[in-house]
Amino acid sequence: MSNPHDDRKRPGRADFQRALQSMDTYMDITVEDLMALAQRAEQLASRRDTEAIGVAQVMSQPVRSVHPQTLLSEAAHLMVSKRISGLPVVDDTGHLLGIITEADFLRALGVPAHESHHNLWQTLESLFSHLAHHGKLETPDDSVTAHMVKKVVCVAPEQDLHDVIEVMKRNSIKRVVVCDKDRRVLGMVTRSDLVRVFFDRYTEARPG
Repeated sequence: MSNPHDDRKRPGRADFQRALQSMDTYMDITVEDLMALAQRAEQLASRRDTEAIGVAQVMSQPVRSVHPQTLLSEAAHLMVSKRISGLPVVDDTGHLLGIITEADFLRALGVPAHESHHNLWQTLESLFSHLAHHGKLETPDDSVTAHMVKKVVCVAPEQDLHDVIEVMKRNSIKRVVVCDKDRRVLGMVTRSDLVRVFFDRYTEARPG
């Protein structure tokens, strides 16, 4: 619920009109432009503290990973048993080679119409529809290499949450791998991590 005292302090259109008229010089800008600019500035200011949090502060670590020769069935079991939705694929020295996700696993099973923008219920609907028509699912016996995404978007530990959010939005992904300059995996930032940061800050901000 908004605070009525805060609403009284927030400038309205009349305030912007008077402010514009009080300037001693001509400004090629409308009241609406000023209001839009102020609103955008207020939004950015409210996000500044949270987005300035460093990636290293919120990333999940250590990260469970698999090797290129890991069978897809083994990777799927690891994802289910540990309740994770994506596994980096690394070589023996920890360098990132790709990533295998629950979406890749479902596509390998032949579940149709599973896209990254689908939510959980759409995915389950596709899965049960597939089961109804085919009776069972046969897990491919090949390695994760055949199904992993090889072009993986990474962020560095010294970047901040603003960078992570922009990367996720731009690439329509649910998780970002954190790597050093040699692409060795250091951690992972997921949407769940971002939600946790939000609620932690929200809880701190609430009056006790």
